[in-house]
Amino acid sequence: MKQEKVLVAGANGKTGREIVALLKNHQDYSPIALIRKQEQQAFFDGMQVETRLGDLEGDLEPAVQEIDRVIFAAGSGSKTGKDKTTAVDQNGAINLIDRAKAAGVRKFVMLSSMGADNPEQNKELEHYLKAKQKADEHLQASFLEYTIVRPGALTDAEKTNKIKAEKKLNQYGEISRKDVAQVLVDSLPPNMLKNKTFEILNGELATPLALEQVDYA
Repeated sequence: MKQEKVLVAGANGKTGREIVALLKNHQDYSPIALIRKQEQQAFFDGMQVETRLGDLEGDLEPAVQEIDRVIFAAGSGSKTGKDKTTAVDQNGAINLIDRAKAAGVRKFVMLSSMGADNPEQNKELEHYLKAKQKADEHLQASFLEYTIVRPGALTDAEKTNKIKAEKKLNQYGEISRKDVAQVLVDSLPPNMLKNKTFEILNGELATPLALEQVDYA
């Protein structure tokens, strides 16, 4: 069976690299790393992963050609400043959503953030969460098949393969980037978590079981 091409936005970030590694070893998918600078290519050449050059703030049309699915895991870093947050987390995501739709991409998986449904509750991160909220809302209204994943605070801890997942968890906490990457990849298949938006944290339930509960909720 022909592998589907998955464009990973934010591929050179910590979570992005975890996603690319999972896709590299996946029987159904072939990762394509979206990179912003030519010098980022060497890392992915070492992994034997295809790259495409494209800036979320610029023309993305060439980057999305013949792409089947997209994972958006890019981020400005919530403390980099309001201008960059708006440019990348909000407008960059919207730009990629629009280009993906125009190119006939079959599914868009969004790495969002816990709190994006109610940014005003977190004054320190309000601008960042509003940017994520606007991007999420744009995706929800795009008529693309989507999954939006909202994790708690990301850590560099080892993968546990155990999470908790609900539309609204009503608690704060942490989750490793490796576990988040797994959830994003698990959300790629057609009709899997179709048009669902949900939160995830470290938990006690095996990841597939936790996601199954969300899928049928």
